[in-house]
Amino acid sequence: MKKNIIFVVNPISGDLDKSDLIDAVQEFATTNHFNLEVYETVGKNDQKKIEALYNQYLPERIVVAGGDGTIKMVAEAMEQYDVILGILPAGSANGLSVDLNLPPTIEENLKIAFLHHYIEMDMICINGKKSIHLSDIGVNANLVKNYEESNLRGFWGYALQAYSALKESEEPFVATISANNETVEHMARMIVIANSQKYGTGVIINPNGAMNDGKFELVILKNLDLLLIGKIITGNMPIDSDDIVIISTDKATIKTDYPVNFQIDGEYCGAQTDLEIHILHKQMKIAVP
Repeated sequence: MKKNIIFVVNPISGDLDKSDLIDAVQEFATTNHFNLEVYETVGKNDQKKIEALYNQYLPERIVVAGGDGTIKMVAEAMEQYDVILGILPAGSANGLSVDLNLPPTIEENLKIAFLHHYIEMDMICINGKKSIHLSDIGVNANLVKNYEESNLRGFWGYALQAYSALKESEEPFVATISANNETVEHMARMIVIANSQKYGTGVIINPNGAMNDGKFELVILKNLDLLLIGKIITGNMPIDSDDIVIISTDKATIKTDYPVNFQIDGEYCGAQTDLEIHILHKQMKIAVP
């Protein structure tokens, strides 16, 4: 008996045409004797439509082609169901794919997404919103906000916004953090709420992070001068530096002394003063190499 697979594709993610990718997925499914149902996201009521498709076809897996935002949306739609998610990286932000060490070719990723084993992966809940990868408050969220408002995409779009975000960044904020039955106060330029290790660029921000350990890390960057940024970008994250504090926990609150820009998995979420954060342990199954 053929197994059912739902293929969810974001047709506009990464500003890439997906017609060849859809053809490749359909050919792979036919060759390997899967029944494939293709769903292209439209940006409205996608979660409800995917949930309805799941109840109609009861698939063993849902294969997702898109960036972190699309993967997160499907994971939220499947929150109450026991289903494996396979990933075909196809977004402008593929941070989770980078962290999972997914290979560069579509042929290899098809095998993993459709056929490989899986891990049970944590998610993070922040003010009621889900995060699968990396969220942050401060300088990088400024970059995400500027990037969303810009017409320039791709590497140079990110590079320009990174320069602007650093050049125009506001004064450091004071963060009062409660975690592990302790309350501390830090002056910060940026705080990362990390379920994993790397940004989509491959930059390691949380060297000891694991996506299935029931914990997340708060990476507090007190300073962001060019020397520190250079070390981070070149893979030499100075975790013993006085400019960096890392707190590992399963729940925390962050309060800032003024509203600071905040983003979840590459999506700008406004300026915030209060964040309530907790882990959702083993929340989803993800196919891995």
